[in-house]
Amino acid sequence: MNEHELALQTHPELTGKSAFVTGAAGGIGWAIARALAAQDITVTVADLDLEAAEAAADKLGSGHRAVRIDVRERASVEAAFSSAVEAAGGIDICIANAGVSSMRPAVDLTDRDWDFNMDVNARGVFLTNQIAARHFLEQGRGTIVNTASLAAKVGAPLLAHYSASKFAVVGWTQGLARELAPSGIRVNAVCPGFVRTSMQEREIAWEAELRHMSPEEVQQDYISQTPLGRIETPEDVAGVVVFLCSDAARFMTGQAINVTGGVYMT
Repeated sequence: MNEHELALQTHPELTGKSAFVTGAAGGIGWAIARALAAQDITVTVADLDLEAAEAAADKLGSGHRAVRIDVRERASVEAAFSSAVEAAGGIDICIANAGVSSMRPAVDLTDRDWDFNMDVNARGVFLTNQIAARHFLEQGRGTIVNTASLAAKVGAPLLAHYSASKFAVVGWTQGLARELAPSGIRVNAVCPGFVRTSMQEREIAWEAELRHMSPEEVQQDYISQTPLGRIETPEDVAGVVVFLCSDAARFMTGQAINVTGGVYMT
């Protein structure tokens, strides 16, 4: 446990439930998977990298499992989710976390840049949510949490295409939440800020080159924008996700919760 990884509040109502988490082999997804497992939730670790997903599931312990998923492809999402439902006897929680980024000035973006971000970040959430929602409607219960971003609240320079994909996640979350609310199915999102992950390491290197700065200067810039004065950890996000899955958030739906250390406060 690192110095910023706080003990999670226990939510007894979550004990025995099953969760499906995409992009769960590393980064924020892995922190979410661990936080859910700590609540005695059975977790299906879904990731494009099956070997990494299997290693993650093994670390979680007995009863947890891994599946390969390509969130861009409907058939892959359907197969992965159906496999999880069959193995667990149903899924109660869906965390659509899988995401990617690339960085380039808006005027230099290629079609590939745009499509890559939109296909994973927006289409991936759409497919994962839709397939989970159909299952939740049939079984009469379920909770969805999507991973958006600080860039879903404020357009980010050099990340205009990424921001667009994450704004789409928030809009989709709100629309789906309104449709599913009469059935008691809640849909929310979290909006992390500058989170220490392998994705951030890549982004720092890209930004340093594009802004003619050192990686250390870029990271210090992130910290200077954060009122709480440090780089965010994946565990900071995971705790909020667990809360949104719990009965403590029973009257919350359609929300995009900022978990940014104060970078964005509206």
